[in-house]
Amino acid sequence: METKLLFIHALSPLQAGTGQGVGVIDQPIAREKATNIPYLPGSSIKGVIRDASKSPKKSLIYGPAPDENIDHQGSAVFSDARLLFLPVRSISGVFAWVTSPYLLNRFVRDAKGMAFTEPLPAIIPEVAEESCFVCHQISALLVNAQVILEDLPLSCQDSAELKVWAEWFQETLFEKDSYWYKTLIDRLCLVSDDVMGYLTEIGSQVTARIRLEEGKKKVAKGALWYEEALPPETILSALVVANGLKATPDEVYADVRTIIESPLQVGGSATVGLGLCRVILAP
Repeated sequence: METKLLFIHALSPLQAGTGQGVGVIDQPIAREKATNIPYLPGSSIKGVIRDASKSPKKSLIYGPAPDENIDHQGSAVFSDARLLFLPVRSISGVFAWVTSPYLLNRFVRDAKGMAFTEPLPAIIPEVAEESCFVCHQISALLVNAQVILEDLPLSCQDSAELKVWAEWFQETLFEKDSYWYKTLIDRLCLVSDDVMGYLTEIGSQVTARIRLEEGKKKVAKGALWYEEALPPETILSALVVANGLKATPDEVYADVRTIIESPLQVGGSATVGLGLCRVILAP
């Protein structure tokens, strides 16, 4: 068994819905039951990658399609993609990539628990509720020693440990793009778990959608609904496990790398431009 990290970087709003309305939102995004943190189901990732595969071993790698007259488990296992960095509006620097100790600790636990063998940064700093950490004193987010996220002012310090994490993610996520390589370290912000919980509640994108009557500039009766999505620049992490049952790990990861050379459409509302994502498989 071999495990690699997979990252999903939303280039447009990402609507991984539940199919069931909650409150005033008719099409909410999927959220974890206990934490209410948004996530992207592993089945959504696997389905998109399987559909894009041209491999003659497609059924062996991803499992048979429902209409195939065979029954066996595929060799590629995809976990749910968990939230890693949430883009949040900032008074300075336009937006911050926000994370928390819980999100980083969970990332480390999941990676180690599934036998991911590449070295990860050792220390995850703890942060007080009304404070935050940035990577350096010239962060794009700083305003008079504060970071202001949405309407929330937080006292701020720079953290050498957070900078180590930023440098690790720089190499993995933006190795070939110098602008975004620098943007990550300039805009990464670590907040407390409680503040992160608040930001995940208010940080999603909610859009009112309508359907017009055919041939008329008029909203069809009952055709108004509200759709929730993760905002562009959201970054999530998942695990891909090659179990070797029907195809070798080399065959699994070679096919995945070929498919993700171009952005993929993930989640719902593809025809209106939602769900365009960069997908990155860690070395």
